Amino acid sequence: MKKERNHRNRLWYIIVLALLLPLAVVRLVDYFHIPSRLKTTSIKIVKIPKGANIESIADTLLSKDLIRQKKTFLFWAKTLKLDRSLKAGYFEVPLGLNYPQLVKFLTTARNKEIKVTLHEGWQIPQIAAELHRQLNIDQQKFITLGHDRQILSKLGIDTLSAKSSLISQEYLSAEGYLLPDTYYFFWNMDEIDLMRFLVRQCTQIFTDSVEIQLHRLNFSRHQILTLASIIEGEAVVDDERAVIASVYYNRLRHKIKLQADPTIQYILQDAPRRLLLKDLAIDSPYNTYKYYGLPPGPINNPGRKSIMAAIYPRQTDYLYFVARGDGRHAFTRTASEHAAEKLKFDRIRQEVYQRNRTLKLSR
Repeated sequence: MKKERNHRNRLWYIIVLALLLPLAVVRLVDYFHIPSRLKTTSIKIVKIPKGANIESIADTLLSKDLIRQKKTFLFWAKTLKLDRSLKAGYFEVPLGLNYPQLVKFLTTARNKEIKVTLHEGWQIPQIAAELHRQLNIDQQKFITLGHDRQILSKLGIDTLSAKSSLISQEYLSAEGYLLPDTYYFFWNMDEIDLMRFLVRQCTQIFTDSVEIQLHRLNFSRHQILTLASIIEGEAVVDDERAVIASVYYNRLRHKIKLQADPTIQYILQDAPRRLLLKDLAIDSPYNTYKYYGLPPGPINNPGRKSIMAAIYPRQTDYLYFVARGDGRHAFTRTASEHAAEKLKFDRIRQEVYQRNRTLKLSR
């Protein structure tokens, strides 16, 4: 009787175990498996820099409240043998993951791209600062790369400027070749990869048909980008860019100094500000009030519209233009017409100055 009862108990245990084992396996698998759909839609942004060790990653997760025990996270990372597989990058980590799931997530998650806008007319230091702010790149390294002869050679920039004057080689940099636009980049990208990408975006503008036009103009790519950077510094309204380009082409053709204010701003230490007469006497190859022709190279990184304006200028006989005070310019053919328009602008500027001064005194 006792033997029979023991047999029934064993049978019962086997039945219970058979029923519970699959459930236990499912629960165990669920514990380690990253669910495709979580109950929460909340996320935390986690940035893991290149070269970060497991300890610093755990500290980051702790600061984001994604884990409560650093030692527990380290235990699971090492137990799963994934402590050396955690990836650097910018991740949107969902809340609600347990330790094993979080470890596996950080080894398989897709590095999220970041939207970065680089504005037309920015110079290399401004671009470097924005890329540092958004992507955590080494700002100074990016600037240094933009002036490194060996890097410039690898990027093809020295080849692109081959038709330029010898002085252009002396002042050669990546300035003008980093096409401003809105892009999507990975956080913590290599500085050289970013520079290579921006240069490639610029050079892709120069298609076969554009190269034919450059041949007609007898301009190199470097000269086009130099002129485009001046146009970028002058233009506010898009429909004036090609007209401004025509003025500079006409002045070059008639061997008249360009007298472009943005080239002076480029050589000032405290720019931007209103130019003084003494500024126009600065001895620099970028001073287009002192020297004829184009400066040695671009003074900023022009946008696509300014580059296309330099490639396809409007056909005009204008030789001068001056600001009107509303963002647009008055274009003229003779020195006397220009002087009259300049006088109008000086009056507007004086009126604005007096109005602002009155408002300041009345406060």
